[in-house]
Formats: sequence, C-alpha cells, structure tokens
Amino acid sequence: MLLLVLGTRGGPMRLKILLALSRRPMNANQLSKELNVDYKTVRHHLEVLERNGLVERVGEGYGAIYLVNDLLRRNWDLVEEAARYLGHDSLAR
Repeated sequence: MLLLVLGTRGGPMRLKILLALSRRPMNANQLSKELNVDYKTVRHHLEVLERNGLVERVGEGYGAIYLVNDLLRRNWDLVEEAARYLGHDSLAR
C-alpha cells in the first residue's frame, strides 16, 4: 500500500482518492468533482487502486461506486502514515 502512495508519481492523487472514499463511497464522476481533477485521471487511479486490492467497485459502467475495502480499513494506520508523510492533515475515516 505504501508503495502505491509514496513510491510513485501518482501516489499523492491516490492518497487523495482513498481519503475521499473513506468519507463516503463515490463513483468516478463524483470523485472527479470532489477533488477537482479530470475524470480520466480519476479513472486511471481507481483502476490502479482496484487492481492492487485497495478499493472495491460495486456495479458496472459509468455509475459504478468505489469504496475502501475492509482490508485497507483494518490497516488504515498505513494510510494515515502516508498522509502525514505527504503533509495531508485530512485523515478522515
């Protein structure tokens, strides 16, 4: 998990997505608006997070909802550690 957030160029954006999804499940369009980021950028990062087992997708297509999975919630301290390292003060759960 830390490698996906701290060890890559896209890590800070993936952290923002995880923090947003920890507050409430959202689809890619909602995340795009919430984070003020291009929809395609959000989709790319969601695919990376899903492929690596950090988020789950419920549904298909445009309206699919994403949420932080149970394994990541149980290990949320890793997300908090990454957020502190990157200077994020919003550690919502």
